[in-house]
Amino acid sequence: MMLLVAAVAAKAEVEFAYDAGFEVVSAYIWRGQYNGGLSWQPDMEIGFDAADGAISFRGGVWASLGASDWMFKKEPKNKTAFNIDEEYTYFMPEVDVVLSFNAYGASVGFNHYYYCDGSNFFSWKTVDELAEDEGNTSTTEFWFGYNFDHFFGVGAYLNWYTTIAGQDIKVVVNPLPGGGGEMYNARAWSTYIEIGYDYTFENIGLTLGGQIGISPWESPLYGNEKFAVTNISAKINKEWEFDVLTLDLFALGSINPDGLNKDNVYINGCGYDKLYNQKLNGVIGVGLWF
Repeated sequence: MMLLVAAVAAKAEVEFAYDAGFEVVSAYIWRGQYNGGLSWQPDMEIGFDAADGAISFRGGVWASLGASDWMFKKEPKNKTAFNIDEEYTYFMPEVDVVLSFNAYGASVGFNHYYYCDGSNFFSWKTVDELAEDEGNTSTTEFWFGYNFDHFFGVGAYLNWYTTIAGQDIKVVVNPLPGGGGEMYNARAWSTYIEIGYDYTFENIGLTLGGQIGISPWESPLYGNEKFAVTNISAKINKEWEFDVLTLDLFALGSINPDGLNKDNVYINGCGYDKLYNQKLNGVIGVGLWF
């Protein structure tokens, strides 16, 4: 990626660029999954943009701090093995590191998701070691996509995300000739394909959008056992631009068709109210960007 950036930058006039701001949301919704309630989500990216806006290279940090991401309890006066859990103090926001390169509508990048639950920020363990270490929830994904707006003037886009490292393990059963089977751990390569369309009314700064999310094979991250549509969502966004900042107000509603007949599942180590496979989700939020 760095060689590609250097080659393109050598032929284009580039300038330093940055984006910074935050959102306050009534719920943390990620790809149709409910990951928490009221949250503050700061975001900062720095990089370089070509003068014509067709090329950009960005690196940044995004975080989410929810109302349930911290808990402080005093140590019991008479501490025993039966009440040791009452001495429970945690501070578990999510911190993501992102890296992306965009050129003429095409994009590639990496996202690293880290939950402040005591696990290592990066984990290079084998799948067997990760399967035994359920407390390590960090994952890394590679993604690529294309936005049709650049050449075709259409607000449609297609993104493909695949998890390549971290806690993304499935159990595989290898049938034996005499019957039964041998069980072993394997990387699931959890994948999410998102197809979306946004339409903006330029004169009033209003954007309407829709998304369809697909998990094409078994995934412990998205809770499906085979090909499944895991997210259908719609969003409305209104922006107000000022001299040095942009204010936006938005609302989103989503449904998980694959989860309609399934029970909710708790995500390990991410707070008591962190669920996925939840059927219906909705969020309203406000953002401020500089």
